[in-house]
Amino acid sequence: MRLRLRILGAVGLTALGLCGCTNAPGKPIPGETPAVPSEISDFKTLYEQNCSGCHGPEGKGGPAIALADPVYLAIADEAILRHAATNGIIGTSMPAFAQSAGGMLTAKQIDVIVRGIRERWSKPDIFRGADLPPYSASGPGDSASGSEVYATYCSSCHGTGGRGGQKASSIVEGSFLALVSDQGLRTIVIAGRPELGAPDWRGNIPGKPMSAQEISDVVAWLASQRPKFPGQPFPTTAKAMGEIR
Repeated sequence: MRLRLRILGAVGLTALGLCGCTNAPGKPIPGETPAVPSEISDFKTLYEQNCSGCHGPEGKGGPAIALADPVYLAIADEAILRHAATNGIIGTSMPAFAQSAGGMLTAKQIDVIVRGIRERWSKPDIFRGADLPPYSASGPGDSASGSEVYATYCSSCHGTGGRGGQKASSIVEGSFLALVSDQGLRTIVIAGRPELGAPDWRGNIPGKPMSAQEISDVVAWLASQRPKFPGQPFPTTAKAMGEIR
């Protein structure tokens, strides 16, 4: 009986000691409990984790088009941004982020990102009354006319035939064209790349903005320069390979 009481007393003291220990090994410190990824709702955190690697830490300065560009946000409305973030853009490096499309973000998190981008970086008032080109083309462009449009608006920077000039690099290089969709080309022609010094559709020739048809035509010409089999690094015939057997 005495032994049993001693054991119970020891167990009780141990339990009291554990209950009174505020820094037991492995016990989470208040404020340091990791957030459940699907419950993160802070725009800054979501943007940094999912968007900044391509679009830049503050919406510009990355390899992809700037999101902190009022011109881009003037032509790409909320629905366009949400569709791109949800489903990605086929044929480009833009992946799908929504869980419904195989990504990691909930629909609510996509909404936080899209609305955060527009609230922080769009400036709709400065374009009121402006004749903005449509985000998407209403019909196919004419590549033959696009060659003339290119010579008028683009060649002073990108050189004859788009192969590069003193101010800008080639825009007909196969690897570049393989990584950008026709819509991506159109977006760049309209919005420019201000962080790289490339003007928007109004700035190539001061006082002479490009028309919607000219934009469609030059995009058609650029698309026509895309290699049929982009990225093919080796010759595919024995003759081209030096009759290797």
